[in-house]
Amino acid sequence: MKYKGTILLLISFILTGLYGQTEKLQSELDTIRNTNGFPGANLAIILPSEKTIQVTSGFSDKSKNRRMQAADRMFSGSVGKTYVAALMMKLIEAGKAKLTDHISRILGTENGLTRIPNYAELTIRNLLNHTSGIPRHIFVKEFSQSIIQSPNKHWQPIELLRFIMDKKPLFPAGMGWSYADTNYILIGMVIEKIGGASFYAQLKKQILDPLKLIHTTPAVGRHFKGLVPGYTGKVLFNFPSEVLQKGKYVVDPQFEWTGGGLISNSLDLARWAKQLYSGEVLRSESYREMFQVYSESNGQPIDRGSGYGLGVQIWQTRFGQVYGHGGIFPGYQ
Repeated sequence: MKYKGTILLLISFILTGLYGQTEKLQSELDTIRNTNGFPGANLAIILPSEKTIQVTSGFSDKSKNRRMQAADRMFSGSVGKTYVAALMMKLIEAGKAKLTDHISRILGTENGLTRIPNYAELTIRNLLNHTSGIPRHIFVKEFSQSIIQSPNKHWQPIELLRFIMDKKPLFPAGMGWSYADTNYILIGMVIEKIGGASFYAQLKKQILDPLKLIHTTPAVGRHFKGLVPGYTGKVLFNFPSEVLQKGKYVVDPQFEWTGGGLISNSLDLARWAKQLYSGEVLRSESYREMFQVYSESNGQPIDRGSGYGLGVQIWQTRFGQVYGHGGIFPGYQ
């Protein structure tokens, strides 16, 4: 990962107590931006003392020479999976389901769901840790063509799943590892089924409002308050290089849904990470499950090392374990 050095640098500052290093952080972020050639970036850190550090670099709008602002919002991409996993674990804590439950018993067999690879064997855990063997619907050519051809379309989850129905599984359920947004589309359906309300309504009630994450909102529609222009740098899903045109995103990003599905800013993301990974959101037994590392080579649980948990990427570093999640959406990373 090309930003790994920065992650270690930030951890180093925190562990050694060098809290007054804003200038060094600014220099590091500027260097990364200049080296990699992207227009702008924001960085937010929350220290154990609750002190916050925010650093910005470069431009949010190249054509207007507008500098990045700390409050600027962007698509957070698959970082949204951390919210989905936490909400699923909250429902499990409430006795609505278990990690070992087969999703077929929750979602049933209608609408062609039995045509999903490995459907009869899939558990909630298989979906959360990407050991389902389900292929990725977002890389199916017909899907990328469809979102460009119908930019205002509001996708139903079952419509997304149809892109991978009848396809050969990548491996038997639980016997391998392969990252797929498709897993989290199914988890979203499970959350709505057992939670009795829409995913976004449950997320707002259970997480966003209680934790005062006021800058984090659903990625639904084409106009978003505070969203800065995004630049792809290369063709992705046949999107143009500038994905915000006349203040409107090139398509309705609603199709991402529980694969990510949020817009946020760097300080809200930092607050969420601190609250989630420091144990403020879930019970201790939920964290034990969430932080169990699964090998990204064979999908089996491992005692230590880097891999994937339940909606969390886990790295082993010289400072110890690091928890987080990457995210990308056309124009934003």
